[in-house]
Amino acid sequence: MDSVDLPRPTLITHPQALWRLKDSLAQESILAVDTESNSLFAYQERVCLIQFSTKKGDYLVDPMAIDDLSPLAPIFASKRIEKVFHAAEYDVIMLKRDFNFRFGYLFDTMLAARILGWDGLGLGSILKNEFGVQLNKRYQRANWGKRPIPVDMLTYAQLDTHYLIPLRNRLRAELKANGRWALAVEDFRRLQNVNGRKPGNGGETCWRIKGSHDLSPQQAAVLKELCVYRDQVAKSINRPLFKVIGDQTLYAIAEDCPDDLKALRLLPGMSHKQVRRHGKALLKAVERGLRADPVVPPRNRRPSVRYLARVEGLRSWRKMVAQEMGVSSDVVLPRDLLNEIATQNPKRETELANVLEQVPWRMENFGDEILGVLDHT
Repeated sequence: MDSVDLPRPTLITHPQALWRLKDSLAQESILAVDTESNSLFAYQERVCLIQFSTKKGDYLVDPMAIDDLSPLAPIFASKRIEKVFHAAEYDVIMLKRDFNFRFGYLFDTMLAARILGWDGLGLGSILKNEFGVQLNKRYQRANWGKRPIPVDMLTYAQLDTHYLIPLRNRLRAELKANGRWALAVEDFRRLQNVNGRKPGNGGETCWRIKGSHDLSPQQAAVLKELCVYRDQVAKSINRPLFKVIGDQTLYAIAEDCPDDLKALRLLPGMSHKQVRRHGKALLKAVERGLRADPVVPPRNRRPSVRYLARVEGLRSWRKMVAQEMGVSSDVVLPRDLLNEIATQNPKRETELANVLEQVPWRMENFGDEILGVLDHT
């Protein structure tokens, strides 16, 4: 990390300090926010640090030291205080999931940069290009659940928000100058409504494994038993699933159904350490699967030919418009909206307006073209 002369951040680890911070943040009209989580190191990841920056200073809130973060709820929900994130979706999902926060008045610097067609959308690239600041990338995959947090990691976390307000100012001005401010605003509003449900482990996660739908019903039953075993182990040692046994290793075991350790050792991903640690338990899971009733993995119903034609027509149109605007295709029409339009197949302007209710700029600027595409598919 290049030498950056930053004021020392304030680390918040006590409830009284959190209340004081809440009172301070409530006086601001704009603040920058980021979070750090331990997704690479825990069975169920959690928010391990929340960073705030204002024009006055930088603040790091430690949720692992403070049980109740509800004082921050009015700050996140406020429609007066603008919250500036970079790549907000994951942060919003995690903050909703872990603390039941609700959101109002967001600005996402990565979304804004995408809408403007900027190259290099990662925060590290943008900070280097716009402010001459180099982030130390090794902390991107750090374990933020460890305590105490080293000083270098705290500085890295501070940098994630320290420049976001001036960056927002540059982006906002450029969005207005390019006539794309209204487009950005509707995407910022959509961000407020992203789902905060807990991503599940166990259960039906085995059907997300590549190739699982190609297995025979008995092999699928074996895969299900293997996934149950992996989930139990991961939960017991608080590790992510992939750090116990990889997806493709489980698939290989289910496909081959080995009946002894020698055969198990020949499968990809089964190192001597893995065999020693999990071999016998995996073979028992295979036995259970072979004795169990055959399983047919759930499949999505095959879409109709007409639906697929509408999707392809909309994608082709979207790609053409994106090239003209100098942006990625999903800036023109996000995938969820494209799929909803293809599903609903609106024939009239009022029908399309109902589908695009949350994105009035797109309705006004692209509505007639979208109806034209649908009319010819």
